[in-house]
Parts: sequence; C-alpha cells; structure tokens
Amino acid sequence: MNSTQLTSSLQGLLLAAALLLVGCETAPPVQEMSDARQAIAVAKEAGAEEFAAIHLKAAEFYLKSAEEKLVNQQFSQARSDAKQAKMKALDALRFAEKRVDPIPGDTP
Repeated sequence: MNSTQLTSSLQGLLLAAALLLVGCETAPPVQEMSDARQAIAVAKEAGAEEFAAIHLKAAEFYLKSAEEKLVNQQFSQARSDAKQAKMKALDALRFAEKRVDPIPGDTP
C-alpha cells in the first residue's frame, strides 16, 4: 500500500468515525426518556410528592422540557434534560426514602 492509498484509507476511517459520532447525537434519546419517566414514577411511589416535592417538581420540569425538545428534534438538548430529570428524580427518591424535607433554599 502506498502513502496515497494509506492517506485515503485513513481519511475514510476518520469520516466514518465522525459520522458515527454525529449519528449518536441525531438519534432520539429513547432510553434516557424512559429512564427519567421510570425514576419519577419510583420517586412518587416512595412518597416524593410529600417528602421531596422540590426535587420531584424539578424532575418533572426537566422531563417536560425534554419532551418539548424531542418534538422539535433537538435530540442532544432533550437527552441532556432527560438525564437531569432522572438525576432530580433520584434526589427526590433519596429524600423520600429518608422521610426528611429538603434543606430550605436547596432549589433545583
């Protein structure tokens, strides 16, 4: 293989890798949305509406934002919001399981 063929092959591999990365960002965040919804449901079952309302509301806010961005095909932003929703829901679950109110001023 001469240097021209090697360079051409390397360019082809780099292009394929770039397309693969771009493809990941253009796919809807199906798993992340599902994870967020499930985390919110579990938090509610654990009593988050009473013991961690601030975190639960934040989770629901991020999920709603993710759903809106999904409709607008802003998949990267929707993925980010879905991950935030899941994290807030897990915070709500943690507080609900401890049965303590969050610290005043601890906002989403």
